[in-house]
Amino acid sequence: KFYLFCDIFSVSEADQLPASFELLHSFALWATPFKPISVSVARKYLSAVQAWHIAQGWPPPLSDIHHGRIDWSLRGLENLQSSCRKPLCPPITSLMLMALKATLTLSNPFDACVWAMAACTFFGMMRFGEVPVASQGAFTPTKHLSRASAFFGADLRGNPYMRLDLPSAKKARAGKVQSVFLNEQGDLCPLAALHNLALVVPALTDDPLFSWCDGKGNIWPMAKAHAIEQINSILVAWGWGTSFGHSFRIRGASFYLAQKIDPEIIGL
Repeated sequence: KFYLFCDIFSVSEADQLPASFELLHSFALWATPFKPISVSVARKYLSAVQAWHIAQGWPPPLSDIHHGRIDWSLRGLENLQSSCRKPLCPPITSLMLMALKATLTLSNPFDACVWAMAACTFFGMMRFGEVPVASQGAFTPTKHLSRASAFFGADLRGNPYMRLDLPSAKKARAGKVQSVFLNEQGDLCPLAALHNLALVVPALTDDPLFSWCDGKGNIWPMAKAHAIEQINSILVAWGWGTSFGHSFRIRGASFYLAQKIDPEIIGL
């Protein structure tokens, strides 16, 4: 399981052995997130990693103090999960995003919109409910993202980025706009996804940012239920089951942490 963790988060072999406390702390929190947290189970995983270190001629990677700190974190998660009434959802991974992009037809207006939403929520660490509308008749520019809410630019080094101004966000104060910044991300690039959406679904500035057009050219905002249904049907076909809501936001944050981005910057 430690190998799987390192593979998912692109941890180099040099960082795997010897493993740092920070890496093993993250591994312990990742190892059992979708079932009731068990300190004893997590410790078994860590004991296996420790035995592997000793077998390779390295000293034990964790001290008693380190184990105590990890136990404290796990018990905190256990307390948080005990108050959760809904079952936890598995997070979206970069492999799932690759599967989505490979399956969706990006020249199709509906699929192009779903892909742009998925890429932006993942790399923008947004809650999925902040991107679509509840129903096709519920779009309001003062509450939802419109084409006018998106701004392309370049930083001081000339690197392109995009800023999305959320008129209404779950954690923002009423009436305060929350800005989300996106940059290039290789084959899964959200900027490319938005450029493609603009080409496939030409719309006016007051139209929804995440919208699609029917055969008659009518522009429709993407409803959350329709987007989730499309995403889930693809993930089920690939053998991953279903994912909802915070799944994009959680794994998006994990992606940036794995890239060694400062947690304080991610929190902004």
